[in-house]
Amino acid sequence: MGKKGLLIVLSGPSGTGKGTLCKELLTRVSGLKYSVSATTREPRQGEIDGVHYFFMSQGDFREKLAQGEFLEWATVYDNLYGTPRWQVEKTLTEGIDVILEIDIQGARQIKEKIPDGVFIFVIPPSFEELAARIKGRGTDPEEVIRKRLSAAGLELQYVSEYDYVVINDTVEQAANKLMAIVTAEKCRVKRRMYEFEPLVKEASDGTALS
Repeated sequence: MGKKGLLIVLSGPSGTGKGTLCKELLTRVSGLKYSVSATTREPRQGEIDGVHYFFMSQGDFREKLAQGEFLEWATVYDNLYGTPRWQVEKTLTEGIDVILEIDIQGARQIKEKIPDGVFIFVIPPSFEELAARIKGRGTDPEEVIRKRLSAAGLELQYVSEYDYVVINDTVEQAANKLMAIVTAEKCRVKRRMYEFEPLVKEASDGTALS
């Protein structure tokens, strides 16, 4: 079996800085690709279709969902989000690492389909800091802010379902921890057996001694 790409899944409450950490990791890990999600929500200022998200109507999204074109999907704050199946599977098969920034509902679905992925939960230093970050965005109305903070309290209860937890106190420190996780995962024996099999075979059949 040849090299397979590493799937990295980042989750955590809204406002924890997952997007910022995702961008930082993309600059640090050579060849790492970001999986662009599809969504039915309206684009925010500066967001570009096909770059930040694939923006689509509710009808188009549900049609693709019925055709099995999403690896995972979820309803978040009355909008639909999903990960295009072909994009992730094709990239991993080519031996290229992929990073996903998705919510807890989506991560659970991914874990069922790709259990050997690396699941990382990002949390804030404190709930007060999380509230300040969400309010500081200045992009959401007060009602949405309240929904996000309420949801965050529930989402934090799922941290035990993940492989790792990273506190995003500062981007630099959190990114360093993510890099350490990626490096360790790439050294797992089960991910590197394609490299070691020839050596193991050579040692077992005595080729080196002949």
